[in-house]
Amino acid sequence: MSQTTVVNGVNVDQLMATIEQIKAKPEIAQFKFRATNQWMGGTHNQATIKDFYGACAEDDTRKPMVFDLDEPPVLLGENRGANPVEYLLVALSGCLTTSLVAHAAARGIALRGVKSRYEGDIDLRGFLGLSEEVPVGYREIRVFFSIDADLTDGQKEELIRMAQKYSPVYNTVAKPVPVAVLLDRG
Repeated sequence: MSQTTVVNGVNVDQLMATIEQIKAKPEIAQFKFRATNQWMGGTHNQATIKDFYGACAEDDTRKPMVFDLDEPPVLLGENRGANPVEYLLVALSGCLTTSLVAHAAARGIALRGVKSRYEGDIDLRGFLGLSEEVPVGYREIRVFFSIDADLTDGQKEELIRMAQKYSPVYNTVAKPVPVAVLLDRG
């Protein structure tokens, strides 16, 4: 019986097998993720994640996950959930961390812990339409990683660079992609 190689909780054997399968059949790598959203009233709305397309098949095996979104009272909400720009930071945090841990595992680098914190600056004059010179979204996002591992600071910084290079969310935010917003006529 062969022993499974697991590093940082990642099954490295399965990861490498997946990479080889994608090399042999690139269409396996094509994924389509989906979310729906419904306005609940005021600034409160709910987003739901359920199914997705990946590895050449539809996958609807997981239970729906519901995310409440709202604003704090100072922004006319009732704190029924994180606000959308906070969810963007959460998505960035999960993707950068996952990328860092998985790529470290693939290289056989054992990690004892990874923590990160995220800050973003927004000037509401853009959102409120008070200034055409002020961006509507984040002006800057800062990420700070703390990595507990037997590595030099240079090696830890290299892991952070790998996380940036391979994180889909980081690359979507740092190098924006076209977003089509359309009326659903169906």
